[in-house]
Amino acid sequence: MSRQLSQYQVRPATLRDAKAIAQVHVAASQAAYAGLVPEDHLKSLSVEKRQAFWREAIDLCEPQVLVATENDQIVGFVGFDRSRDKGTPATTGEIWAIYANPALWGTGVGAALWEAARDGLVEEGCTKATLWTLWRNERALTFFDQAGFKADKGSARTTEIGGAKIEEIRLQRAIV
Repeated sequence: MSRQLSQYQVRPATLRDAKAIAQVHVAASQAAYAGLVPEDHLKSLSVEKRQAFWREAIDLCEPQVLVATENDQIVGFVGFDRSRDKGTPATTGEIWAIYANPALWGTGVGAALWEAARDGLVEEGCTKATLWTLWRNERALTFFDQAGFKADKGSARTTEIGGAKIEEIRLQRAIV
């Protein structure tokens, strides 16, 4: 599965992509979550730890990982698979992670990744997609709203990130 949308090429990740994925993950997390999660936690994010996580995910295909490239450079990634939420039907997929190089936010990287992930979920037999995001992450909420996601009423939960209690909400949308 290789897909061209705008100037970004989206393709399946390989093990060699793990470091670049980790670099995007750390940079995007630090930019996106500034002011939302403790600064010490953001500073402690490690490319090496993320690289190990993404190598394993790519190797096991759990989640499935796609990368967006521009001029052969990885500029974003998405991880998706069946929903991890208890009690959801097998036809419910989940976006586990979607991140883009912060310098390219608003240029279509995220949209290209979402479209490719949606196609992958449909190929897996999913009819609905969900994801979890921080309740106060306005940029993410706007992006997902534009992609057709809506809040799953009653799904709010509190999670701990860097020692702070953070509110998350599940978003959902039909994909077929």
